[in-house]
Amino acid sequence: MTDEIRIEPIREDHVEGFRNALDIVARERKYLIFLEAPPIEAMLAFVRDNIAAGHPHMVAVADGKVVGWCDIRRGARNAESHCGTLGMGIVPGYRDKGLGRRLITATLDAAKAAGLHRVELNARAENLRAITLYERVGFEHEGVARDAVKIDGRYFDSVKMGLIFD
Repeated sequence: MTDEIRIEPIREDHVEGFRNALDIVARERKYLIFLEAPPIEAMLAFVRDNIAAGHPHMVAVADGKVVGWCDIRRGARNAESHCGTLGMGIVPGYRDKGLGRRLITATLDAAKAAGLHRVELNARAENLRAITLYERVGFEHEGVARDAVKIDGRYFDSVKMGLIFD
């Protein structure tokens, strides 16, 4: 199934599908700090900025529909421009099939090619599926932020992870 899914750099014509995928995952209230996707105009601006700045941003496309994404935003300040922050998600029905690994690997390859030295991320501590994926591609645990996320009146710990390209 995942062989039929293309991993490709995001384009402007992916914005609506990207927003829809992000909204689906956000509304699950289990994986992201977004609780719903931003307005389409904000998503378009985000994607245009990623493209213009050369931030690695890949989407997984199945039958013309965006079913997942992975992006890495380079630090804005000069002293942090060697670092990027990773975000990703996959819509239900496409998980646990190796797609996450394909997406993150393609995005990390693009980050390395773009000259990034370090990639970091935060994952909710109970999201063991994602944490296991991150470990498998080389991320290491760097700490836990207690009660870092609050959703529906409940607090959740966040695991900070980092990867340094050799």
